[in-house]
Amino acid sequence: MTAGSPDRRRFLTAGAAVLGAAASAQLWLPAAARAAETPLPDGVFSLGVSSGDPLPDGVVLWTRLAPDPLNGGGMPDRVVPVEWQLAEDHRFRKLVRRGTAQARPEYGHSVHVDVRGLRADRTYWYRFRTSGQLSPAGRTRTAPHPYSSGGSLRVALASCQNWQHGYFTPYADMLDQDPDVVVFVGDYIYESTPSATGVRRHEGTGEPFSLAQYRNRYAQYRTDPDLAAMHANAPFVVSFDDHEVDNDFAGEIPQDPDKQPHDAFVARLTAAYQAFYEHMPVRATAVPDGPHIRMHRRLEFGRLARLNVLDTRQYRSDQATSQAGAQDPSLTMLGAQQKRWLLDGLKDSPARWNLIASQIMMAETDLKVGEGKLWFYDAWDGYQAERNRFLQEFKQVRNPVVLSGDRHLTMISDLREDYADPDSAVVGAEFVGTSISSNGDQDQEAFRREWDPRRPDNPHWKLLDAHRGYHLFDVRRDGIDAQVRVVDTVRQPTSTPSTVAKLRVEAGRPGVEVV
Repeated sequence: MTAGSPDRRRFLTAGAAVLGAAASAQLWLPAAARAAETPLPDGVFSLGVSSGDPLPDGVVLWTRLAPDPLNGGGMPDRVVPVEWQLAEDHRFRKLVRRGTAQARPEYGHSVHVDVRGLRADRTYWYRFRTSGQLSPAGRTRTAPHPYSSGGSLRVALASCQNWQHGYFTPYADMLDQDPDVVVFVGDYIYESTPSATGVRRHEGTGEPFSLAQYRNRYAQYRTDPDLAAMHANAPFVVSFDDHEVDNDFAGEIPQDPDKQPHDAFVARLTAAYQAFYEHMPVRATAVPDGPHIRMHRRLEFGRLARLNVLDTRQYRSDQATSQAGAQDPSLTMLGAQQKRWLLDGLKDSPARWNLIASQIMMAETDLKVGEGKLWFYDAWDGYQAERNRFLQEFKQVRNPVVLSGDRHLTMISDLREDYADPDSAVVGAEFVGTSISSNGDQDQEAFRREWDPRRPDNPHWKLLDAHRGYHLFDVRRDGIDAQVRVVDTVRQPTSTPSTVAKLRVEAGRPGVEVV
């Protein structure tokens, strides 16, 4: 289905409203079963639908029942059966799978259906029904066959969507670009307190700490219409960074341990991870175990691309506070087990492209103009020994490309073997995607005055930009063509998109070039 095809336009129109009608929805169940249902409040599908983590034969389908989304959900304290359908057509005339899932109160009445037995590299449509109410329709896609080596893959990279800083208008353009999959690398919500000066105001009265508070915050973000439409149009592969919990936290250490005792922060982690799971289209492997959640995982897109999704928060050492500390070889970003998992997956990969979804920037950012160096210690620069080992290993990896977020800026770089030596070998490429809305409409001249003087000290930087938006990649065997897609404003519900730059990574030639 092409981006401008009549079928796609019909789907987007239908998907924006309740598909079918209550009368047609009632055909799903025999009369006796319908009569036995206890009616639920209207609007149970207020948070929409989404899909995620596509496999060659399966995909996760998601929804959460929440007729009163900003006040705990508004559901009765009981298990609710939710029917689901998956079809080969947007009219649901060619059903291929159907079933009933249980929306449980202990998981916020969220639904995660891990559908299997599907055909590879196929588009499907899905929807849910309960208590006579029909959800919007969603569209999703399975991954290519494991041994497929040709074709192409369109990937959108997104991160950092602060509700108070602006509307999520870049997703409207992303919808038109019709990616096969969206990789979201963190800061889906922000834990900050409500602001009277923001473009939009966070719900609640302060930062979230309890499960109910995190549920309300996620629910608010899920009501953004552009985000909801994008979720309903393509599968997402998601991970979290710090703001899903607490700014700059590391493992079980908060940003301000003098104000958040360990036991209290562990309780906060437990609540935040559960709310994350409840609102994301992820598999049961991500069901949290108290203050722990399994987020690093690997997805295959035939022999074209392997996607390694990292968790750069849960296993890291506490951040350094000095240059000497940042070079301490005992510091770890990933932890021993995840580090080995990543290296093994890179070395053993049969894929043409080895993509790494990292929440924070891997390439060096030297903030000091002239002699000496100054780093952001929360990024990979604060974990120099581990980062440098990965860069050494990249020399033996086929076409490594890192996809990152966090910075609220577009920062596209060559990955070099040794940043202490500007002439060292280029071993890969990194795309740090700008934010969806965080930092709002930035002053471009002020950005240039701050960052342009640093360019000579960072010769590996290929492109810097401070507009809001996302990155779009067309992955083929011979290369990756990338676009930096931006919008003119996030202070209004609509915006004008454009391409601020095009870049290319050639297969077999490490690094990235502006074209």
